[in-house]
Amino acid sequence: MEANYPIDRRELLKRSAKGIIGGSIASVGLASQAQANTTSTSFVTNGRIRQSIMGWCFRDHMDAVTLAKHCKEIGLVAMEGISAEHYPAIMEMGLAVSLVSGNHGFAKGPCNPEYHDLVVKGLTEGIDLAKKVGCQNVITFTGMRFDGMDDEKAAQGCIDTWKEVLPHAEKNGITIVLEHLNSRDDTHPMKGHPGYFGDDVDFCVDLIKRVGSENFKLLFDIYHVSVMNGDVIRRIRQYHEYIAHYHTAGNPGRGELDDTQEINYPPILKEILKTGYTGYVAQEFIPTWDDPIAALRHAAKLCDV
Repeated sequence: MEANYPIDRRELLKRSAKGIIGGSIASVGLASQAQANTTSTSFVTNGRIRQSIMGWCFRDHMDAVTLAKHCKEIGLVAMEGISAEHYPAIMEMGLAVSLVSGNHGFAKGPCNPEYHDLVVKGLTEGIDLAKKVGCQNVITFTGMRFDGMDDEKAAQGCIDTWKEVLPHAEKNGITIVLEHLNSRDDTHPMKGHPGYFGDDVDFCVDLIKRVGSENFKLLFDIYHVSVMNGDVIRRIRQYHEYIAHYHTAGNPGRGELDDTQEINYPPILKEILKTGYTGYVAQEFIPTWDDPIAALRHAAKLCDV
């Protein structure tokens, strides 16, 4: 079972990643110089940002344990988006598990009553696993729009379903985090999710307010917010009390955090620190450089503000 993203997301990546990666390398431009200059000395030194990695992004390049060794060398402190079978190995290396799957995926979410039981079961199992491995957060999604859907009924269905599971989360000291996803990018199944109900970060925060629990918060994916809403720093200031986890990636393209994309990450990370945030920031870009570990070193150094 996938640790942070379910089978549907994994299989989509397998079918599409090779073509995307091959086509992206030619467009790296000035990033090639950054890649050439990124050496093994580009490790995390400040450590004020607790950096993690979404392992699915590197699955086509190496297995989770090999990736964990590189993460440890670079200075990342946690991993997510890997199979739970690898948790013991990475924890033995001293890496934490920063996010556990809610097991229902981004497509089969609580906005559709058909998936109510699946969501409750998946989140309950995720909470139990998170408690076992000492992880704070379990991920959830709204799910996809469906024919005949009434938006308010769907929103209330989400709220009611999450509230059904929250007593178990609260009892175990686990936070359920709702991830906002963009619905604009239709070029690749891992870069955007057309039809996703929770595609407006302001709406997702409204859902969180309506749930009304300290154990239900937002997973603020900087890439997805940039694509759908923009104004990233202002929204971090506005919503920081509702945020329990962050993800990164370059926009456009969900590639490296290099000079081919438009997001200026250092001031964003500094703003996150200003809010008093002490949780994890997970690198979730799809590597396009010839050396994916050089790309990870580069991103880790850039975010080490």
